[in-house]
Amino acid sequence: MTTVVQTSEEDPALSVIRFTAELSWADAGPEVAEPQVSRLCVEGQECMIGGRWLDLASLMLTSAELVFAKISDKDAECIYTIISNLVKKPDSLDQVHEIAELISSKVMQQPTEKSALRLKILFNLYNLLDNPYSRFIVYMKTLHFAISGKVTEHVLPSFKKMDNFLKEWNIGVKDRRELFLTISNILKEHKGHAKESFTFLTKYLSTFSGDDANTMNEAKDAAVQTIIEFVKVPDMYQCDLLDMPAVAQLEKDARYAPVYKLLRIFLTQRLNAYLEFEASNSTLMKTHGLVHEDCITKMRLMSLVDLASNDSGRIPYTVIKDVLQIDVNEVESWIVKAITAKLIVCKIDQMNQVVIVSHAIDRVFGPNQWKSLQTKLEMWKGNIANLISTIQANKIVDDGSQAMQGLMIR
Repeated sequence: MTTVVQTSEEDPALSVIRFTAELSWADAGPEVAEPQVSRLCVEGQECMIGGRWLDLASLMLTSAELVFAKISDKDAECIYTIISNLVKKPDSLDQVHEIAELISSKVMQQPTEKSALRLKILFNLYNLLDNPYSRFIVYMKTLHFAISGKVTEHVLPSFKKMDNFLKEWNIGVKDRRELFLTISNILKEHKGHAKESFTFLTKYLSTFSGDDANTMNEAKDAAVQTIIEFVKVPDMYQCDLLDMPAVAQLEKDARYAPVYKLLRIFLTQRLNAYLEFEASNSTLMKTHGLVHEDCITKMRLMSLVDLASNDSGRIPYTVIKDVLQIDVNEVESWIVKAITAKLIVCKIDQMNQVVIVSHAIDRVFGPNQWKSLQTKLEMWKGNIANLISTIQANKIVDDGSQAMQGLMIR
């Protein structure tokens, strides 16, 4: 029979086994408890000697889960950190995956019991992993646990680091889709994060370029949701959804074509087009939770942007009144709203009842807008280069002048 070898400093894993076993069997009395504790310690030591790290993790987790509710959060975190540290032991990446999978699955079994602590344990496991894809798998499990445990507020800060995470993980399209959609759904449930949710939903849709019909079909519901979110969010006035294949496919879809038409109206047309659409699609609007009055407000601002973009830069009050379908004495208040929302840059000529526009945003930011931006950046780059050359040339002249003055003084 194998016996536990006593050392001056017991291995942390064996200490965890001993501690959790003693606590698990405490109510059974010493005569029953001591043999069981010894048996578990021996089994743990055999796993360590044989390099059976997955079996050791399973043994430790079983006891740890039994006492999870009885111990302090600090003790629980310490115990699970020692268990999670087993991912450092195997040489095989497959074994690392298996251990990480086992630990995360056990931790996730009771999502409503000390949810925040369990989430922290999962993050600790993530930080102990070296393999990028293993980290991604655990991160996804963490997100799903946060949803089921209703502690998603604790994962929100990690979304700000997503660009760095993506570079590290180097995951494929399928994994990116799951990630972006999950994050978008989490953000959607938190007040004040509508724009961030929309951004990740857009990232999700952008992964569907050039896919086959069956794959593209998977994106239809998300495409509809993205359009509705764009229309709903009161301070979102531009996007590049129209050119996305996942969204564009809706135009020829019998069921979703009206939703695509609504997007086109908000991005390329004016208030009168929206009012005509609403008159014949009021049921669709209600189905998607769109409030008519809110849509009118947004479309008035969008129409004002359209006027500022398409006309000569001078917009008479009367034109604004007619397009926005308002009283003439409301014109200036709507202009102020557009300025406040940073939709236009303009001056108000009250004497002549004219708005003089110097800049307006682009409602659609697609390939043409990117090309225009690239041209402007190239022009800016050239101007900076010319400025640097001029400064350097002037410096040479100044240095020469100073040298001549020095000679003259001598």
